[in-house]
Amino acid sequence: MGTNTDPDFASLIDDLFVARKAVEETPPRPSVPFDYLSVADELYSGRIKVASDVAAAEYREASETFEAGFAALLASLDALASERAETAEELPPIDPEAIARELDLATARASADFSRLRRNFAFHNHPDRVAPHLRQRAMVRMQVANMLIDDAKRRAAKAGKR
Repeated sequence: MGTNTDPDFASLIDDLFVARKAVEETPPRPSVPFDYLSVADELYSGRIKVASDVAAAEYREASETFEAGFAALLASLDALASERAETAEELPPIDPEAIARELDLATARASADFSRLRRNFAFHNHPDRVAPHLRQRAMVRMQVANMLIDDAKRRAAKAGKR
C-alpha cells in the first residue's frame, strides 16, 4: 500500500498499477515441468536402446492378431451379403399412381380427411421411421404423397365452390 496511513482512492489505484507492472515484468513459468529438447537429445544420443528382436516379435504378434480379426470380419461381411441376396426386399413404390392408390384419395372430401390421410401415410412412411437404407426412398415417397394430397385438396376446394 501507499505511505499514507489513511489511504485514499487515488493511492489505491496507484498501488494496483505498480503491482500489475511487477506481475507483468516477471516471465511466465513454463507449464511443462521438463525440457523437450533434453528428452529429444537423450533419444538421439543412442544411450536408450530398444531391443529390436522384442519389438519385432510384438509387431508380428499384433499383425497376426489383426490379420485374423480382419479375416473374420471379411467372412461375416460375405455371410451378410449372401443373406441379403437371398432375402430380396420388396421396396415400396415411388410411382405417383401407386402412392395415390395407397392413399385412397377418392374417399377424402373434407380438409380433415386429407390431414388424416397425410398423418397416416407419414406414420408408416416417414424417413425417420424407416430403416436407414430406405430413407432416401421414403423421402421421395413423402414428397410425392404430399404433392398428391395437396393437389387433391385444391381440387376438392374448387369442386366445393361450384
